[in-house]
Amino acid sequence: MRRGSIVRIALVGLLVGVLVTLVAVLIDWLPPAASEQAERIHFVYWFVTIICIAIFALVAGVILYSVVRFRAAPDDDSDGPPIHGHTGLEIVWTAIPALLVTAIAIVSAIVLTENSDAGPDPLNIDVTARQFAWSFAYPEQDDLQTTTLVLPLDRTVKLNLRANDVIHSFWVPEMSQKQDAVPGITTHLVITPNTLGDYTLECTELCGLGHASMRASVRVVRPAAFEQWVRQQRRAQGGGGGGGGGGGRQIFASQGCTSCHTFKPAGSTAQVGPDLDNLAADARKAGQPLDAYVHESIKDPGAYVVPGFSNGVMPSFGQLSDEQVDALVQYLTGGGGGS
Repeated sequence: MRRGSIVRIALVGLLVGVLVTLVAVLIDWLPPAASEQAERIHFVYWFVTIICIAIFALVAGVILYSVVRFRAAPDDDSDGPPIHGHTGLEIVWTAIPALLVTAIAIVSAIVLTENSDAGPDPLNIDVTARQFAWSFAYPEQDDLQTTTLVLPLDRTVKLNLRANDVIHSFWVPEMSQKQDAVPGITTHLVITPNTLGDYTLECTELCGLGHASMRASVRVVRPAAFEQWVRQQRRAQGGGGGGGGGGGRQIFASQGCTSCHTFKPAGSTAQVGPDLDNLAADARKAGQPLDAYVHESIKDPGAYVVPGFSNGVMPSFGQLSDEQVDALVQYLTGGGGGS
């Protein structure tokens, strides 16, 4: 190939590369990185993107130049000249992609290893997924229970994921790390948040009718603020006891009821399940006293299904103790649910 042709191919390839690069850098394809792991994942993304842009520009340059330079005349129906291949060129276009794929594999393996390393002293948090809510326990903070995931800034956190019913998937977009929560086993995820702020935890595994509403708040705070939050939660939960107000309200939130039901005292407006502000009317339709109806609906959701809603959507709450069920019934019937 003559030098002029090589120069033209290079210029076309350069133009294509510039245009594709502008598309890559001028659009925010990724959310802001809010953890050390996300920064590493973004590095891999851009490492692969640069390689892809270079290959695309080269191939596009050759194709576009060839279309223009070697196009046949309108009245030319003859066969093209026979080509028997070029051994040197074939070696080059085999060896270079092999090297690039190897480089991508090495970089990805290093990032995966670093992102799964929790270090010697991580903060352990137990994450429970259920249809259709998340709950969190802090075993090192006297097994503190919460429905908001609060993380201290710049401290490595090891999340121990469990699912009570079906497969769910833990993902905070700004922190990039993603892991499935699978019934019967415990999976793990490591996150080191490095940016203060409020984020949203999403379930990214289709888990049922209420999947789209299965979200939880995530807050990253300074270490001193985290310790203060722990003390406040200890006092609040210590004072809640098992009563219908504090205990019932906490159980209602921690078991994911707010993700499926409307209930004004809890500030929930979901519509996957029946409106719990109409419990008294639903109990009359079922022909049961209010307390007995609510108790049965918690322990055996399929015994009576409110017309207009599907059976089998609400899970049974066999993991709740009798005291917890009683507290939940008292909260639902005495906190506005029976009006």
